[in-house]
Amino acid sequence: MTQSTMERPKVVSREEWLAARKALLEKEKQLTRQNDALAAERRNLPHVKVEKEYVFDTPKGKKTLADLFEGRSQLILYHFMFGPEWNEGCPSCSILGDHIDGNVQHLANRDVTLLAVSRAPIAKIEEFKKRLGWRFKWASSFGNDFNRDFHVSFTKQEVAQKEMYYNFKRQFFPSEEGPGLSVFYKNENGEVFHTYSTYGRGGESMMGVYSYLDIAPKGRNEEGLPHPMMWVRHHDRYEQDYYADGANEADNTDQVVKAAGAWCCGGAAD
Repeated sequence: MTQSTMERPKVVSREEWLAARKALLEKEKQLTRQNDALAAERRNLPHVKVEKEYVFDTPKGKKTLADLFEGRSQLILYHFMFGPEWNEGCPSCSILGDHIDGNVQHLANRDVTLLAVSRAPIAKIEEFKKRLGWRFKWASSFGNDFNRDFHVSFTKQEVAQKEMYYNFKRQFFPSEEGPGLSVFYKNENGEVFHTYSTYGRGGESMMGVYSYLDIAPKGRNEEGLPHPMMWVRHHDRYEQDYYADGANEADNTDQVVKAAGAWCCGGAAD
């Protein structure tokens, strides 16, 4: 949808606009209250004790799942799509990654540790993280069962057969890696519990960029794309180098198209 083809609302007086805006405000307040109630239900989900010992690679050596809490009682892990054989992380996961750094310190002061986990080897993760200028912590689950157990990594056979368990049901996801968030709690005895996971569009609320687009006149403007997030690029590969520095956009058109392909999480189920 372009500016010239966008369906334009009617133009009214300030008084008519104010009446329409107040009517919408009541709906917005209702949605806010519904979200508050849903968040309370989410927090009241039962917990499952994590019995398996998971060991992750980090820049500071091996760490268990319990170690990743870093002295806090709550842990949020973003399942970042970055497979062992990939040269870079998923562009759509990366736009969420762009939102992490600004939240880490605030969350740490609310007893929450936030970091990413991927199956890519730690050396690849560190190289990619440096390229995009990120500072948040990111662990590698390469060599353990964590991604499989939390249903965000799939076999080549599952992809070929177009059926795997993702987002709490059997369905097709077009990649060996899938996006999601998983949440854990550690009690005073050091026991770790799985409290919540969300997949597909469940991570959308973590991307402020969509909140901004949703209040803009043209909205997300994704109609007609092969999949909704086809427009997303790594922030150093947009054709308009707005605020990003050091990106050479002249020679990377093919890279941009390839990076936004169907393997990315933009083609995911709801």
